[in-house]
Amino acid sequence: MGSPITTSTVHANGVDFTYLECGTGPLALCLHGFPDSAHSWRHLLPALADAGFRAVAPFTRGYAPTSVPTDGFFQTGALSADANALHEALGGTSDAVIIGHDWGAPSVYGAAGSAPDRWRRVVGMAVPPGGAMNMAFVTNLAQLKRSWYMFFFQHGLADMVVPANDMAFIDMLWEDWSPGFPAAEDIANVKNCLRDPANMTAALGYYRATLGAGARNSDYDAIQVAGAGELTQPTLYLHGRNDGCIGAEVAESARAMCPWARVEIVENAGHFMQLEQPAVVNKLIVDFVTAA
Repeated sequence: MGSPITTSTVHANGVDFTYLECGTGPLALCLHGFPDSAHSWRHLLPALADAGFRAVAPFTRGYAPTSVPTDGFFQTGALSADANALHEALGGTSDAVIIGHDWGAPSVYGAAGSAPDRWRRVVGMAVPPGGAMNMAFVTNLAQLKRSWYMFFFQHGLADMVVPANDMAFIDMLWEDWSPGFPAAEDIANVKNCLRDPANMTAALGYYRATLGAGARNSDYDAIQVAGAGELTQPTLYLHGRNDGCIGAEVAESARAMCPWARVEIVENAGHFMQLEQPAVVNKLIVDFVTAA
């Protein structure tokens, strides 16, 4: 695996994106979540490049060094629109594939559902497709308890607590979500993205636009609806067995709710499975996106 990872910038959907890039060929767009950064794809990007893709991992809107959007919109429809705009700006074709983890997962579902001609295959990780997560909020009290932080982020207190003590809150989430994983390098990468208060506010804005009073643009509603239903492309969903953020039972429920998606549980991995079990995850993804 000798393909180097380089850094570039591109303007798309009103945002100046910085992205990591590796390889040449059809576009493979990789979207990160919270609390995370584009660096979490450092194992997958070379594997995709070796498989013949131009693998691109942007820092998503509001995560430095990508700009904070002046429109203030952080709903998943905006993230999906970003993905489709990046496809256009990067010269993507109908052979492109899209991969998303955590917030990146609903982003890719919306992108693929709203622009099926752009994306040939879809991979979601850590947040299941087809409404399984929404159902868990009302039927799974254990998951509701795990998701406490989403509700905490609606309160102004979060603006003080999350940045405090060198963002110790982020260390706590990584420890809870991927138990036992030595994440010092990755946590440092996240903190570098969020040190500026404007970037931290943006990251919390994803949650406030979803569950609270965060700004929303109705122009993105149709994209979100498209991402909530059945996708027409082949879809792979990966979930860590030991995920402390979203329980594996939620992923198992997606098997019944989304028979159109292939669901794989990654053993000996938590929320950040692409870092905890890179060889396993790389093979699952590369085999899937290279299939005819």
